[in-house]
Amino acid sequence: MLRIVLFLVLIALAAAGAAWVADQPGDLVLTAGSFRISTTLPRFVFLLGLFAAAVVLVWSILTMVWRTPKRLRRRRHDKRQARGRHAITHGLLAIGHGDSALARRHAETARRHAPNDPLALLLHAQSAQLEGNRDEAQRVFRVMAEREDTRLLGLRGLFIEAQRADDAVGAVMIAEEAIKLSPSSTWASHAVLGFRCARGDWSGALAILDSNLRAGQIDKQTYRRQRGVLLTARALELQTMDRDVARESAMEAVKLAPTLVPAAVLAAKFESEAHQVRRAMKLVEAAWLANPHPDLADAYAHVKLGDTAWHRLQRVETLAAKTPADKPGHFEGQLAIARAAIDASEFARAREVLAPYLKDPTQRVALLMAEIERAEHGDSGRARAWTLRAVRARHDPAWTADGYVSDSWRPVSPVTGRLDAFQWQTPVASLPSDRGTTIESSAFEEAMLAAPPPKRVTAAVSEAPAEPLVTAPAPALAAQDNSPPETKETARETVKETMRDEPAVTPAEPVQAAPEPAESSPPAATPVFRTRADLGKPAPAPIPAVIPLVRAPDDPGIDEEGPSDEFTEQIGTPKAQAGGWRGFWSRWGA
Repeated sequence: MLRIVLFLVLIALAAAGAAWVADQPGDLVLTAGSFRISTTLPRFVFLLGLFAAAVVLVWSILTMVWRTPKRLRRRRHDKRQARGRHAITHGLLAIGHGDSALARRHAETARRHAPNDPLALLLHAQSAQLEGNRDEAQRVFRVMAEREDTRLLGLRGLFIEAQRADDAVGAVMIAEEAIKLSPSSTWASHAVLGFRCARGDWSGALAILDSNLRAGQIDKQTYRRQRGVLLTARALELQTMDRDVARESAMEAVKLAPTLVPAAVLAAKFESEAHQVRRAMKLVEAAWLANPHPDLADAYAHVKLGDTAWHRLQRVETLAAKTPADKPGHFEGQLAIARAAIDASEFARAREVLAPYLKDPTQRVALLMAEIERAEHGDSGRARAWTLRAVRARHDPAWTADGYVSDSWRPVSPVTGRLDAFQWQTPVASLPSDRGTTIESSAFEEAMLAAPPPKRVTAAVSEAPAEPLVTAPAPALAAQDNSPPETKETARETVKETMRDEPAVTPAEPVQAAPEPAESSPPAATPVFRTRADLGKPAPAPIPAVIPLVRAPDDPGIDEEGPSDEFTEQIGTPKAQAGGWRGFWSRWGA
C-alpha cells in the first residue's frame, strides 16, 4: 500500500513539473561561434532526456561487452562448485551408509571440481578411512592440519589415526596441540586428562580440570566431583610417601565429594590417627548412607584404635542400623555384622544375620559360612562344601567401569579413559539371565550341608567272640579331625549299630582288625585344670573289636588287593622263594 501511494505521488510530481515547464514562455538560445540554436524550453528538456537515455544505453552496452569474459569464467566456476557440492553431499551420504566404492567416486569428483573446499578434503579423508587406506587418510589430515580453517579438524583426524595405530604418545601430543589452539575442545581435553591420570600426573590432571571449568565444558557440581576423585587418587598414591600432602588431599576430597567411598575411608583413617573419632565416624556415616560399602564398614569398625573385637561388633551394628531393611544397602550392613561377629567369635550372631540369605547365597555369604564352619566347629567338610557353593554362587557387587571389573577403586576407566567411571555394582556379565545354563550343586555339597556333622569313633569296647567278624566297609561320612571326642558308651553303641545294620561275613582265616588311619590334625590344647573324673584309673586293655573303615564320599579308596610285586610274579610262589636246597629243588620243579 505504501508503495502504491509513493508511486502516485511521484507521478503527480512529474505531471506538475511537466505542466510547469510547458507553461514557461520564451525561447532558449544556444550560441557557439557561428553556430546558433534557438528552441523552446519544453523541447530542450525533451531532447536532453533523450540524450541522457542514449548515453546510458551506450555505457551499458560497453560495460556488458567488457564484463562478458569474467561473467563466463564465473559461471563456469559456479557450475564446477555446484557439481563439487553435489558430489560432496552424495559422498557423505555414501559414507553414512557404508558404500566405500560410491564414496570414493564422489570424493574424486569433489576433488576435481572443488579441490580447495574443506568438505572435499574431509570427504577424501573419510572415504580413505572407510576403505582402510590409513596412509592416504593421514596424508589428507596433514594437509587439513596445515590449513588455517581446517586445522582443528585435521588434528582430530590425526588423533583418531594415532589411536587406531596404538600410538598413545603421538595421540596425546596431537591432543595437547589441539588444546593450545582451542582450550574448549572437548575431545582434546578428555584425551589429555585421561593420559595424565594414567601416567599418575595428578597435578597436570587438576590443571586440565580447571581449564575445562573456565572453558565452560563442565558445570560446578561435576567439577567438584571430578576434583574430589583426582585428589583422592593423589592421596592414595602419597599416603606412604608424603602423608602430609596425602592428608590435605584426602580432607579436601571428602569436602568436595563426601559420598566418594575411598575418600571417606582415607579421610576417616587420618582422622582416627589424629584421635578425632567423632569426626571420622561422621565422615563414614555420610558416605555409608549414600553408598554402603564393605570398606566403609571396616573403617567404621576400626575408627577407634585399640578396641576389642566385641566393641567393633557393637560399632558395626550401630552403623548397619542406619540403613533400613527396605533399602539396597541393608545387605551390605548384614554382611558387615557377620564379618565383625566372626572376628569376635560370636558365631551364633553371624549365623543369625546370614540365615535369610542362605537359600540363594552370594559368593561372600558362602565364604563367610565356610569360615564360620571352620572356626566354630573345625568342620573342614562343611567348610569345603560352602567353598564349592561359593564357586557357583551369584557374584557380589564390585568396582565396575565400562564392563571392566577391578578389585580396587580406580579414578579412570582403563577401557575409555573416562574419569570417575567406577561404580560399586554387580557386574553386567554376572546378572541372572534366562539363557544362562544352571550349574547344579554336587552330591558332596548336598550331603555335607544337609546331613548333621559326622561323629568320629575314638574307641570301642565290644563283647565280640574270639574270632572277630569282618564287615564290609560302609559308605558313611568321613570323621572330621577336630570333632569333639565321644564317650565310651557312645562309641560302643555306634559300633553295635554299624555291625547290626551290615551283614557279617565269616572269613576262612582269622583277620586282624586294621587300625583306622589317623588323619593329620592340630593337637588339642591341654586344659590347665582337670577334675578328678578326668583322671580315672586306666581300664584293662579290652579285646579289640572290629571297627569298620569309614570313607568319605569323595575318597577314591585304596586298592584292597595290595600292590603287585613284579619280582614275586617272576620268581613264583612263596615256596619258590625259600633259601637253601629246598629253594633249589623248588625252582627245578621238585
